[in-house]
Amino acid sequence: MDTHLRPMSLGEILDRTAQLYRSNFLLFAGIAAVNAGALMLLGLAHISMQTLFQAQHWTKQLMWLAGASFVVQFVVSFVLGGLAVGANNRAVAWAHLGQPGTIRAAYANVLSRLGSFLWLMTIITFVLWTPLGIGYGGFAALIYWYIPQTKNGAHVDQGTMVLFGLLFLAVSVILFAGFLYGILMGLRYALAIPAWVVEETKARAALRRSIDLSRGSRGGIFLLGLLVAAIELVLLGVSQSFFVFLAIRNHWQLPTWALVLQQIVTFVTNSFILPMYGTGITLFYYDQRVRKEGFDIEWMMRAAGLDAVAPMVLPASVAPIEETVETPHIETNDAEGPIHGEQR
Repeated sequence: MDTHLRPMSLGEILDRTAQLYRSNFLLFAGIAAVNAGALMLLGLAHISMQTLFQAQHWTKQLMWLAGASFVVQFVVSFVLGGLAVGANNRAVAWAHLGQPGTIRAAYANVLSRLGSFLWLMTIITFVLWTPLGIGYGGFAALIYWYIPQTKNGAHVDQGTMVLFGLLFLAVSVILFAGFLYGILMGLRYALAIPAWVVEETKARAALRRSIDLSRGSRGGIFLLGLLVAAIELVLLGVSQSFFVFLAIRNHWQLPTWALVLQQIVTFVTNSFILPMYGTGITLFYYDQRVRKEGFDIEWMMRAAGLDAVAPMVLPASVAPIEETVETPHIETNDAEGPIHGEQR
């Protein structure tokens, strides 16, 4: 039995995450590089199109290009990013149990049930981010309503300004509430993808499993997310500081070579960062199964070939033995009736 299949504290889970990440870095980073590489290629294509439009002075078309690029990147991030998360969870599960794994095998495991996985990702995305999306929509509508009234130096009456302030406050509250809701629901469904990957269940069943398993570990999962976010901010700050400095020197305009280099640096950073959270989440999944379901004992029995006790099947030629109840013999007398064991 794997010695790591035991209840672990938060510190032990974080240590195990770092250990698995170091020992399987090429595997985990290679899985993340598929999504990061696709986003890099899209970014380079956008830079090429933007350069062409600027050379042709197609100023109005630049806005449409930006919108189309955003939609394409969102779709690619949703599909390939989701697949990368699922493949990473599969690879971490293999590594945690001491089993071999490859990038190709990890992706093949998820792709074999692609429809179910995309449905799971759709449910999670819709539940987590719909309230926040409504808040952003309200904010955009508010700005769209207010800006035309301030054009050409037009004076905005006091009533309109008060109404704008009240609406802005209301939208801000909705955005903040949507953000908190997304975090809480994210913690609730944090273990859904590992459950779907490891147990090979359906989307809704994986969500129910996450709700049950995550109870008692959501605080630790939140701290894991904070730690990974802090590491990501530090790495992004270090890797992007050169481009921020260059943009300031060039009046917030980066030359084409710098934009290309920025895409390459972002690819390396994303390949390095993305596996961290998925590794920790998979370990939380196994820790909760050990605590609540005795998965360590189950795994030990499975390794010993004791998955289940096979029922005994009798040969067809042997008839089943029926249980019979012996009827007590009652001695009778034709003339005097039953004898009850005493003299009449």
